[in-house]
Amino acid sequence: MSMASKKEIRNKENQERLANAISTLDSIARNNNIQKNIRNIVREILTGIKDEKNGSISVRAANTISMLDNVTQNPQMQSHIRTLLWQVVSTLESIRE
Repeated sequence: MSMASKKEIRNKENQERLANAISTLDSIARNNNIQKNIRNIVREILTGIKDEKNGSISVRAANTISMLDNVTQNPQMQSHIRTLLWQVVSTLESIRE
């Protein structure tokens, strides 16, 4: 397999992982059963991860991981939401260039 096709495969996998993370974050942001402050923070995170001006896919993933680490420290966060956010972090950690 050539280097170009390996890179294309990795790019496609990264795009799929990013889409998966965005989908989960989007469902959290739209869920009215979740505290408003958490939803607002997740919306901000979504804006950053979707904006290609914020760097490459791996840079955006790393920035999002950092923000999610801070968010999950909130003691008032519902445990199932914290678990969902940790799953997003895990997905984003697998993004490599």
